[in-house]
Amino acid sequence: MHTDVVIIGGGLAGCSLAYFLALEGIEVIVIERFELNKLASGANAGSLHCQIPHTEFLENGECWTKRFAPVLKLMKQSITLWGTLEKELKSDLEFSQAGGLLIAETEAQMRDIEHKAEFEREQGIEMEILARDDLLKMVPYVSDKMVGAAYCLDEGKANPHKATPAFAKAAQQHGAKIFHYTTVDAIEAIGNGFSVKTSMGEVSAKRVVNAAGADAGRVARMVGVELDIAGFPIQVNVTERAAPLVKHLLYFAGDRLTLKQAKSGEFLIGGGWPSNMNTRTNQLSVNPDSIRNNMRAALALIPSLFDVRLLRTWPAIVNGTKDWKPLLGEVPGVKNFYMNMFPWMGFTAGPMSARIVADLVLGRKPSMDIRGISVFH
Repeated sequence: MHTDVVIIGGGLAGCSLAYFLALEGIEVIVIERFELNKLASGANAGSLHCQIPHTEFLENGECWTKRFAPVLKLMKQSITLWGTLEKELKSDLEFSQAGGLLIAETEAQMRDIEHKAEFEREQGIEMEILARDDLLKMVPYVSDKMVGAAYCLDEGKANPHKATPAFAKAAQQHGAKIFHYTTVDAIEAIGNGFSVKTSMGEVSAKRVVNAAGADAGRVARMVGVELDIAGFPIQVNVTERAAPLVKHLLYFAGDRLTLKQAKSGEFLIGGGWPSNMNTRTNQLSVNPDSIRNNMRAALALIPSLFDVRLLRTWPAIVNGTKDWKPLLGEVPGVKNFYMNMFPWMGFTAGPMSARIVADLVLGRKPSMDIRGISVFH
């Protein structure tokens, strides 16, 4: 079997890239070892982030913050792109952009928030500092113990169960082929292209794109490249349906928390709390302590959630790197082998990252300047 581009990974990164390439008439094959959207792309909570992560800002300091901050430009561009996708893909992705609120319970937390906002504004992110009265006027359901917040106008949410399938369907309509339950066992450079050995047979391709998420490090090693990519077990909680209450994406400066309400009424409560992984079997399981801590943070922010029942908690793997910087474009030293990997917040950045990598695969100037953003540029 022969194709122009093989994409390894059938999550949001792989399927959106397949769409943008197929749209240009490029012959594409996507290889996915499980079902499409099975891992992080479908198991995340659907947040569209545009802020520097608060915990990492506090833990890693200003040097890390200055290196990471330019990435916010890509995230902002990607959220803008999200706003066009429902029309382009002819699919209801439940996209909304009401903004995000990082809420403080103490004056010390407010000082940290205000300091972080300085770095965000330098990257063109609109950040508005709210005093207590303004906060409670905007979100009267939060605890009256809260003293203020930073309001990021660019943030929002979408449905992770709908996005990847919509991209996959559109890609196939433009000629892309997608193979499920197919493993990639080896990649061999042949001339200016590659032979990709899979469980369904050999596929020859002019170019290969590694969009394998947490498995991207293993795939990169097949072409002799070592990348500092790992998978981190986390979990997300969902409640029963409730009357509309929360339209924003909420964070709490007092602990790890992201909280939003889905279009159908459920509250999605997360924040990167760890799940358990059996290192012998690689099986994930729910961590009860993380549930308790996550719910404690949610109730500190919105006490009325006490009466809403928690229905389900699911574990997932998120791909991450130590510096949080994306790996986009051709890998130095390996001609025609590309990466499409955005760590930690790949759901937010997925569409724009894919458009950029599609541009680079096609040999043209990327849709935005990624100098200082991608590790490779």
